[in-house]
Amino acid sequence: MSERDRADGSGSEDEHEDGDETWTLPDDLEAVREALVDWYEGDHRDFPWRRTDDPYEILVSEVMSQQTQLGRVVDAWAEFTERWPTTAALADADRADVVGFWTSHSLGYNNRAKYLHEAARQVEEEFDGAFPTSPDGLQELMGVGPYTANAVASFAFNNGDAVVDTNVKRVCYRAFDVPDDDAAFEAAANDLMPDGCSRVWNNAIMELGGVACQQTPRCDEVGCPWREWCSAYASGDFTAPDVPTQPAFEGSRRQFRGRVVGTLREYDELELDTLGHRIRVDYAPGGEYGREWLRGLLSDLEDDGLVTLETRAGETVASLRR
Repeated sequence: MSERDRADGSGSEDEHEDGDETWTLPDDLEAVREALVDWYEGDHRDFPWRRTDDPYEILVSEVMSQQTQLGRVVDAWAEFTERWPTTAALADADRADVVGFWTSHSLGYNNRAKYLHEAARQVEEEFDGAFPTSPDGLQELMGVGPYTANAVASFAFNNGDAVVDTNVKRVCYRAFDVPDDDAAFEAAANDLMPDGCSRVWNNAIMELGGVACQQTPRCDEVGCPWREWCSAYASGDFTAPDVPTQPAFEGSRRQFRGRVVGTLREYDELELDTLGHRIRVDYAPGGEYGREWLRGLLSDLEDDGLVTLETRAGETVASLRR
């Protein structure tokens, strides 16, 4: 993207280069920061995990939100944390129950439930019930990658770097002409964030992207606090980086993985063909969606530690791993 002209022609002395492009942040960064935080603290979406600094509750919200709209996560999060209110409670739970909860609430890949269960056990057994407080330390937990670790460190301990998600990239791209490059987005996000303020700042800038700077922007409607500095608002050019789309769920392997787990939770164990007929109406042992297809699905689930396969009297029997 070629750099768009700013409304006032001004720029920060902190100039960055990305290939043939340069971009700058506004000179009055303090005003930019104050405007965003004031806007966020004045009115924002009231998700329950924003009212806590409990790292367990925040981790659950982050894992659930990875593939699910936030509106749907609210009820699932409340039910999950009521049923398993601490890492100790989750660590003591039957994994099949945790995976079953995940499946019944359509929360995405079931291995995330398995990893969350394992992470709770790690906290209890390896960290004496206390979460690590830094992004690096949090990445030692099963299934916790750099983004989730940084989010938990930010929101639970106010000890993170700038969060860089799709919303933050869109904001930086439109407002400050940051090129579509991960390193550039990370540099810009960290330059924008005031020191020692990761909790409020990361919530605020993600809220800006999620509420005001959506794919179809709502600048005036929600009173975007960055309109006076924003290149896109000045030029009317609201292009943004391509947003990856989730593969269709209906008919996907992900859908049938969930059906396998849900069915085995109900029936405990099933022979291969019996399971196949229960998870899809067009199952035919020798057909396109037959034994070979089902074995591949079960093999993936076995690799993820969710399913156990046994051979009895020449028949394959599947059950949930306990």
